[in-house]
Amino acid sequence: MARDSCLTRITAGVAVGGAVGGAVGAVYGTYEAIRFKVPGLMKIRYIGQTTIGSAAIFGLFLGAGSLIHCGKSY
Repeated sequence: MARDSCLTRITAGVAVGGAVGGAVGAVYGTYEAIRFKVPGLMKIRYIGQTTIGSAAIFGLFLGAGSLIHCGKSY
């Protein structure tokens, strides 16, 4: 079984972080849009901004964690 390269591990971490962050951001953005009674089509923009922002942050941190963990061998 070949060991994955560091770049593929980081890429996988960013992808998983982006997916999880996007899902959490969509749920949270929808909740906040309803809670604050955002009018009309501004809800879609609000939910989109929350989704993309959350996906970017989760992806960044999971990618950084994968980078840090990549150098360790157990």
